[in-house]
Amino acid sequence: MHSKNKHHSPYNFDKLCEANKELSKYVKHNPQGNLSIDFSDARAVLELNRSILIYHYELKHWDIPEGYLCPPIPGRADYIHHIADLLQQKNSTKQIVGLDIGVGANCIYSILASQIYNWKMVGTDINETAIASAKNNIALNPGLENNIEIRHQTDNAFIFQNILRPNEYYDFTICNPPFHASEKDAMKGTLKKLTNLRIKSKDLNFGGQANELWCNGGEALFIKRMIKQSINFKKQVGWFTSLVSKKDNLPKIHKQLQKLDATHKTIKMSQGNKQSRFVAWKFNDS
Repeated sequence: MHSKNKHHSPYNFDKLCEANKELSKYVKHNPQGNLSIDFSDARAVLELNRSILIYHYELKHWDIPEGYLCPPIPGRADYIHHIADLLQQKNSTKQIVGLDIGVGANCIYSILASQIYNWKMVGTDINETAIASAKNNIALNPGLENNIEIRHQTDNAFIFQNILRPNEYYDFTICNPPFHASEKDAMKGTLKKLTNLRIKSKDLNFGGQANELWCNGGEALFIKRMIKQSINFKKQVGWFTSLVSKKDNLPKIHKQLQKLDATHKTIKMSQGNKQSRFVAWKFNDS
């Protein structure tokens, strides 16, 4: 993990339960004798995330509708810290402004960016329920309303158009794109994950709706489309970035970036045994 990430140590369940009493219903000793939760239980995962946000990031409350994506927070925080490195804002008093593409019902990247670095964020999504939930999470925490604005993308053909307004400038964009090409692929991936964890449940323990988990063409096509559209907004954004869950998609993405003569880099991240990465690009004449 990034050196600035708060989550290098195992979860302190005693402190987390103090922050959120509901979590204590789901905490028990695992076979190794350590306090933990059943990660196949969607409610337990939700309460864990709520506890982390309350204890570590000073939220009052946080919630998502049933069935929506409940993200592992340590990895999301890692992405935010690496974005800070990318911006290289050492000794700068400039207010950083970011665009969160696919903010989701959880609003997690915008919340972490606000609470860790006090950045201003605009979150956008095509799903009206996600928009309403993200706005509700901001309303539940009065300190967030000064830093986060939520905008509804009404045309799913566009990523930046209809969202970026004239004369606006963003230091970066951030995105966790849907990585499956279909619902069938998403379920297959989930079953594989559960099998690896020796969990028999077929439920998505982190939830997820169609627009969160899959899209036509999957992750590679989504990011390629984002790259194509980003060139029209090159003067309004410093760094465009996106997570790339599948390493095998990188050659296609790099080829698209080279085709458009974009300066780009791939930044690796690690959370325990999990390896992840994001691609960042900008245009030289921006």
